[in-house]
Amino acid sequence: MLISDLKQMITELKSDFEDLKLAFDPETIKANLSLLDLETTKSDFWADTKKAQETFADINDKKSLLTAYEEIREILDTLIVMYELAQTDTSMDISEAESLKHDFLDKTATLRVKVLLKKPYDKFNAILDFHPGSGGTESQDWAQMLFRMYSRWAETKKYKITILEYEDGEEAGLKSATMLVTGKNAYGYLKAESGVHRLVRISPFDSAARRHTSFASVSVVPEIDESIVLDIKEEDLKIDVYRSSGNGGQSVNTTDSAVRITHLPSKIVVTCQNERSQIQNRETAMKVLRGKLYQLELEKKQRELDELMTNKVSNSWGSQIRSYVFCPYTMVKDHRTEVETGNVDRVMNGDLDEFITAFLVKYSK
Repeated sequence: MLISDLKQMITELKSDFEDLKLAFDPETIKANLSLLDLETTKSDFWADTKKAQETFADINDKKSLLTAYEEIREILDTLIVMYELAQTDTSMDISEAESLKHDFLDKTATLRVKVLLKKPYDKFNAILDFHPGSGGTESQDWAQMLFRMYSRWAETKKYKITILEYEDGEEAGLKSATMLVTGKNAYGYLKAESGVHRLVRISPFDSAARRHTSFASVSVVPEIDESIVLDIKEEDLKIDVYRSSGNGGQSVNTTDSAVRITHLPSKIVVTCQNERSQIQNRETAMKVLRGKLYQLELEKKQRELDELMTNKVSNSWGSQIRSYVFCPYTMVKDHRTEVETGNVDRVMNGDLDEFITAFLVKYSK
């Protein structure tokens, strides 16, 4: 690397750092952190244990953000010092600059996404519903492929996966499935994935080896906690119990433990069959219902906001968001952000961060 290249690199990274600083606003975070620290010194701080624990979690989150910000600034400072020394010592090795640049960009991207996850429901767990489109076995297989893709993504993030409901397809794939992804900001990340996913490939189920186009939808809602108040009336619920289908442990498939809840006003239907206890399945199903009703309210408010904006977001719930092409070429393209890659295998193995980050940067304003 030439010293002129290093100078240009630093100029570009300084610009990125200033953009990050504006979005991150470290001084405001430090001020808020001081207020939270002051809260912990009050004599009645531990009177409400849950609130106290939430305060400490908030303190740790803010400290983590500030630490990440300082690490990014230190990398930039190191590059500046390297440039200044290289001006007087032409024999100095500046090859490490490229590695520092990549570290800077990676850390900046990670912190920028964390800053974008600032809406009150971003912190919640995520509930994913999978439904194949028309097309029978082909679409059902595609829905199962998506189920695996998000399972792999969650595993790489060290999130816990709980299968709430799963119905096998007639020949292959799945007819429907519901997955709970538990972990910090799970919904904040996965909200980017809600919509219709399109697959183009040579069908393994077609003896003539023809190319098929299949669709499957992924619906993502937050698993909300007690901090969100929803008025769900008992008379608005229709509750059915039935025998679980699919794979299950002892007693799961031999008793009427599965629960289906229909919310009559909204026509929302949720099911849960993964627990042996009908009571546990009902509790879990109610959590899913609360999340879907909350999501419905969020969408209603968003539509009201959109009517006041001239630059409406083109993506609407249930629209096609991404195409996965396996043949005649390989490509995965997000139609909302225009991000694309030719490495289909990597994406299907759960490498979705590039797509999720682009969505958050574009829409989480």
